[in-house]
Amino acid sequence: MSYFTHLECSVPCGAPPLDPRAIHHLCVCGAPLLARYDLERARAWSRDSLAGREPNMWRYRELLPLFDGEAPVTLGEGFTPLFHARALGATLGLDRLYIKDESLNPTNSFKARGQSAAITRAKYLGATTIALPTAGNAGNAAAAYSAAAGLACQVFIPKDAKRPFVDECRLYGATVTLVDGLITDAGRICAETGGPLGWYDVSTLKEPYRIEGKKTMAYELAEQMHWAWPDWIIYPTGGGTGMVGMWKAFDEIERLGWITNAKRPRMVSVQAEHCAPIVRAFEQGTEKAAMWENASTLADGLRVPRAIGDFLILRAVRESGGTALAVSDQAMVEGMLAIGRHAGVSAAPEGGAAFVAIQHLVADGSIKPHESVVLFNTGGALKYLDVLPR
Repeated sequence: MSYFTHLECSVPCGAPPLDPRAIHHLCVCGAPLLARYDLERARAWSRDSLAGREPNMWRYRELLPLFDGEAPVTLGEGFTPLFHARALGATLGLDRLYIKDESLNPTNSFKARGQSAAITRAKYLGATTIALPTAGNAGNAAAAYSAAAGLACQVFIPKDAKRPFVDECRLYGATVTLVDGLITDAGRICAETGGPLGWYDVSTLKEPYRIEGKKTMAYELAEQMHWAWPDWIIYPTGGGTGMVGMWKAFDEIERLGWITNAKRPRMVSVQAEHCAPIVRAFEQGTEKAAMWENASTLADGLRVPRAIGDFLILRAVRESGGTALAVSDQAMVEGMLAIGRHAGVSAAPEGGAAFVAIQHLVADGSIKPHESVVLFNTGGALKYLDVLPR
């Protein structure tokens, strides 16, 4: 049974609820839209019903944007392993360090979750061409899921992006446009080109469904931790859809009654030293993040000079009692190597950044030795092997 009911503004601004059977992107006020569900009726849905379901993110389909009778566009994404990284934790004096390894998703990153949900909805809304700007992994996932759905895909990517990202988009049949500038420039050109042609734009938080795929990371975390929350979640943040999605999922899970009387995890947003708009806004106490000029980092997924959902990311960090940290490129690479050497996990620079953030938080006494910490490794190292020392 689907409990999906409507879309509403994330602010909210007073605009009426929207019918999800029609195409909607942003609210009339310009803010992201969020998918909503009948959570009162959904309380009849027992977490015990998950036993025996297929090990992918659609095991939670009752609270995903899928109506009765519809089938998801899926490549087996989700239900990635959460494992106790004992040796890695021992290097920091932590007893309970866990890695949620998103590199084992299709197309090697967490972006598979969001694109599975977004392209599923786009297919049933009658879209014929998917379009998006990307730093790399989101484009790879969009191209793959578009191919699986039988849809055309137009990808706009900075021309200095790593070659494997460009090649993989083409592998899945996408048309790739190389853009001078950053992902924000790619987004502008994507909108200017595709808008008049009616392309379905799946830019980060400019449609309401990628966040729904990303929120399943929190559902999985709860299930894998036997219906308890960790003390800390360390999350590399570019556009921030995963952070926003998990915070949304915490509320849904609590209202379902699946976890009660438990303190939510402290959320830590990790960014690159030379592209850290969320960190700067957090430190300055502002509700939104100003554009970061001359953004640069070897972690393509973190080179997002301004996120449309900045206020939602900052809200999750602050309300959870978390924090935001910036990490240098060199430290990220050292973090990748540490994760590989002590955990046997292929981590992209974003995952390396998360490990370095944990190092800092342990060193300053924020994270205590007995606390449970989940490091999100959002993608694999294979597309980034050129950054490793020779």
